[in-house]
Amino acid sequence: MSKKKSIGIFLKAQVSAFSGGLTDYGLMILFTEIIGIHFAISILLSGTLGGIVNFCLNRFWAFNDGKEYAASPKKQFLKFSTVVLGSISLKSAGTFLLQRGFNLDYRLGRLLVDSVVSYGFNYPMMKLWVFKTYAIETETSNEEEREIVAAHS
Repeated sequence: MSKKKSIGIFLKAQVSAFSGGLTDYGLMILFTEIIGIHFAISILLSGTLGGIVNFCLNRFWAFNDGKEYAASPKKQFLKFSTVVLGSISLKSAGTFLLQRGFNLDYRLGRLLVDSVVSYGFNYPMMKLWVFKTYAIETETSNEEEREIVAAHS
């Protein structure tokens, strides 16, 4: 995969994540500030709904480059759900620890934790596991074959 194409996928994935994140964050504020649910529970609820928005955008736009996905939509959704559960858990626990340990407002703590979880956990898992295409495997093996041929020439 070319560097330009990789950057394009990364940027689209960030727009998708931002859209899901905006849904998630807005609902968290609504659930906590308006409805009165504890922020840790609000994060679980809002994260689930934001995750659904993110899955749809990722599957049909961000990672959809016209190549066949390695997994069926059902398997993708199960993988995606696993990643989202891990992400929600990391966000909820991290926000809670920052709030309790450093008395940091949960809204600011959440934004800090989201940044780390998004780039360090979510994106790599989405690209390399959830929305993996056959093309990634083929391009990798073709590059490896070219390197082997070049090394033996």
